[in-house]
Amino acid sequence: MIPTGETPIGENMTLAARTLLFTGDGKGKTTAAMGIAFRAAGHGIPVFIIQFCKSDDSTGELHTASALPNIEFVQCGCGFIPPGVPDIQINQHRQAASRGLRRAMQAIVSGIYPVVILDEICYAVARGLLDEKSVIDVLQLALQNMSLRLTGRDATPGLISAADTVTEMKCIKHGMDKGIDAQRGIEF
Repeated sequence: MIPTGETPIGENMTLAARTLLFTGDGKGKTTAAMGIAFRAAGHGIPVFIIQFCKSDDSTGELHTASALPNIEFVQCGCGFIPPGVPDIQINQHRQAASRGLRRAMQAIVSGIYPVVILDEICYAVARGLLDEKSVIDVLQLALQNMSLRLTGRDATPGLISAADTVTEMKCIKHGMDKGIDAQRGIEF
């Protein structure tokens, strides 16, 4: 169950959160962030997860999160963007990402969630769906006792600079390169 009351924000708190970023072309960025979410929830810490660019409501992480107390999980995307998508469809992706960033900002400033996960936000910035500065401005609203997790390929220099811990997941080889389809419970 998600807490409904607001945590008071003291005037003497500074605006600086712990920010971890998982990027790279390798597998495991979302998986690492979900592990942190489930760990925090296991300690009774409220978690807010928002997935940019994702819209599949059949993923294992969404089903698990919905069964756990202390986790609110939101998807705000229209799916990943394949090459050659018409501008009108890109605008739909931008609008969805902008709505997601507003929702993420609400969660951050509410003071309710000590852990906030912005899944695929790096991809959204890299693909031009969100402005890097706007994202960094939202990150800077987080309180000192909060922990933010950003994920996605192609993290921009500004996002990397804004994070205090950055991990690059590097693909050495992947079964999909050999024609192995995405596997339930592994890739989704």
